Parts: sequence; structure tokens; C-alpha cells
Amino acid sequence: MTNLSPEFAWEPELLLRFDAERVGVVRDLLSRVQGDPRRIVDLGCGSGASTRMLAERFPQARITGVDQSAPMLAVAAERAPGAAFVCADIADFRPQAPPDLVVADSVLQWLGDHEGLFARLMDWLAPGGTLAVQMPDNRQEPSHALMRLIAADGPWADRLVPVAKTRAVIATYGDYYRWLRPVAQSLDIWQTAYVHPLDGVEAIVDWFRGSALRPFLAPLAPPERQEFLARYRRDLSESYEVEDDGKVLFIYPRLFVLARKAA
Repeated sequence: MTNLSPEFAWEPELLLRFDAERVGVVRDLLSRVQGDPRRIVDLGCGSGASTRMLAERFPQARITGVDQSAPMLAVAAERAPGAAFVCADIADFRPQAPPDLVVADSVLQWLGDHEGLFARLMDWLAPGGTLAVQMPDNRQEPSHALMRLIAADGPWADRLVPVAKTRAVIATYGDYYRWLRPVAQSLDIWQTAYVHPLDGVEAIVDWFRGSALRPFLAPLAPPERQEFLARYRRDLSESYEVEDDGKVLFIYPRLFVLARKAA
């Protein structure tokens, strides 16, 4: 998780509201992990959904969850009591011993220089170890495009346009293939577009109030935040059709990378 002002510290309650949807994504990622890793690092473990799943699947493994949000780690420790947790910025973190598995679920999209970052993560691994990564690939979806449009069109533009421009953008699947192919014995890259039926556009707002909206809201005064969110809700309503049952079909594309280091 990225650094934000104390007022905008990460809220576990918001993320836990959509835990079922996120757990399904972690399950899809871990389903392709082979072998029996003994040392596992869970980068950006957040509220511990991935950590708990790792503990259930690999009960003999020594698991270390890493996140820089103390409130998140407190929840994670309750969900995966057998794991160890480190409060650290993953950009600076380095494991004490080479792990057999590094998992990064929905976190590396916050960091830049993915060519160097992925090389560093592969270098961490023990021989035969696996890097398992999942990242949202939704920059062109209305949910994200509208954030940037509203940021550029309002009295806050001078503060929010730089935020939009400095947000890290994940690379293409071809980039990850070219970067990882020289250092990976096997490489699996795939994309999945998840369709989440949510309870109206307000649920989409809540989904991102716990993540992608936070850097846009943090620089704003309370009245401006209310105005930004009101415009966001209005524009979402024009972009997502309400189904007969009152649901909106929230499309969420994700990119998966599974790279195994040579033994």
C-alpha cells in the first residue's frame, strides 16, 4: 500500500466489504502455483486475505506478510495468526532469506519502474522459486478514466493533475514476457476480466474509496471531496447500466504473471 496522510490511512472496513470478490482473484492466482514452498513472502498483504489462503494451502510454510499500514496488519494478524508480519514499505523491503514463493496480489501497480522491480523480485527467490503477481489492468475502464477526467476538470486541477500523471501504470503482457523470459525457467502470463454484480454505482464508489480514489481525495478539503465524489457518482451513473435486479455489472480486468526461477 502507498503512503497517504494520516487522515487517509487505509481503512480495513472498506476493503473487507468486497473481500469475497478479491478472494476469488487470489484463489485464481494461487491455483497455478506448483510445488511445496517452505518460505513465502506476501507483499502488500493488506487485511490478510491472501496470507490466510497461503497458510491454508501451505500449512508447513513460514509466511511473512509485508505491508506499511499498521491497521491493515492488525486485521491480517487476526486472520492468519500463524504468519509473521512486517510493517514496511515494499519498495524498501528485502527478505532475510531467499523465499520459495513471493506473492504480490493487487499491490505492484502502486510502484513504478516495473522492469527493475520485477528483476529485483526474481533475484530474491531461492533457486526454483516462484513469483506470483496479480495487478488490476483497468486504467481504461470508466471507473478509472472518470477519476482522471474529473481531476483535470475542476478547481482542484492544479493539485490533482500531477497526482494522475504520477500514478504508476502497469506495463503490457509483452513487456513482462520480455523482461522475465531471460531469468525465468517457466513463465505464465494471462488476463482475466471479472464481472462483479454490485449494488449500484455507490458500491463502485465504495470499492475505490478504499483504494484508487484515495490519492485524489487526500489533497482536497472536505467540501471539495464531497463535490469530487458527487461528480464521480453522477458520471458513473451515466457509464454503468442498471440491470433489472438493480445491480450494475462492474467489469474489472486483471493481469496475472507467474514466473519460476531456474533451479
